[in-house]
Amino acid sequence: MPGVSLPYRPKTGPADSAAWQIDRLGAPLLISWQLTRACDLSCLHCCTASAPGKGLPDELSAAEAMRLADDILEARVPYVMLCGGEPLIVPHWLDLAERLGAGGVQLKIETNGQRLEPRHLERLARLPIRSVQVSLDADTQETYARQRPGGSLERVHAACRWVSEAGLPLEVTFAPTRLNIHEAERVIERAEALGAFRFNTGRLMRIGTAARLWRRLEPLPEQYERFRALLERRAASSPPGGLELCYTPFSTMEGLLASLAEPPATLLVLPQGWVKVAAALPHICADLRRQTLSQAWDSYRAAWRDQALVSAAQRAAEHEMLHASANDWMPPRWFGNISS
Repeated sequence: MPGVSLPYRPKTGPADSAAWQIDRLGAPLLISWQLTRACDLSCLHCCTASAPGKGLPDELSAAEAMRLADDILEARVPYVMLCGGEPLIVPHWLDLAERLGAGGVQLKIETNGQRLEPRHLERLARLPIRSVQVSLDADTQETYARQRPGGSLERVHAACRWVSEAGLPLEVTFAPTRLNIHEAERVIERAEALGAFRFNTGRLMRIGTAARLWRRLEPLPEQYERFRALLERRAASSPPGGLELCYTPFSTMEGLLASLAEPPATLLVLPQGWVKVAAALPHICADLRRQTLSQAWDSYRAAWRDQALVSAAQRAAEHEMLHASANDWMPPRWFGNISS
């Protein structure tokens, strides 16, 4: 499940909610902010179904995004990930990063690397950047182009080198499919050579475009077995300070079970300002055009105690095919005693 790397505690099933960390926090520890549904590539495995021309008609404007950034600063959220779609398509992405960074927020920029340039990194280098995460889904152009049509692997390698040369922390993410999983070990070696400190991966998410193309993309069981063994072997042999391999939780289903036991202190913000309860669920708990971040946080925490949502999460944790409806968003619902 490539993406954000946070401490993972392997728990299973609902737990005593009185002990939840989120109830002791006045704000989320992380906001994962999808700036747009638009992208410059049409990746077969995309969990958000992003592609050229797929931007939502009601995405937050630059002014609205800046107001939300100010709300994030006021709430003292320590960590924000800017992602998409492809965030670098958004004209104000770098201004937004600078607004947040100037306020002391640590930042992660998630990109496919096609548009990243040294001039961007010069500005990012002045900010508290926790990492720049670049998608590296193959080690040959042929395989890369099959999974990411229209993309240039050479361009991605250059982007990774520029990140390292700018002195910024480089993360690499790898989405395994039947098309590319045979190149996984070479991608790990490439990530090390490019100066990455972390390699993020996990089981392919059955969401978005990937769900539509599932029969074509899903790795075979024996491929997953070899892939998991590779990750465990490489992790065990990595020297102190070497490449960190992050692959736990390995599947979206494991992630949902962990969330039922201990909901993550994370808000997933969609391009139009809606707040999603979890990536694999269609439930929307707030609308940041109409609600404050504080209200959204209260609603998120209440959502994980809502029996209907908990039941939906339990079903999704048991039946992977249900993840295919995760992008069929339900109308925003404010959980708990939150007035709109």
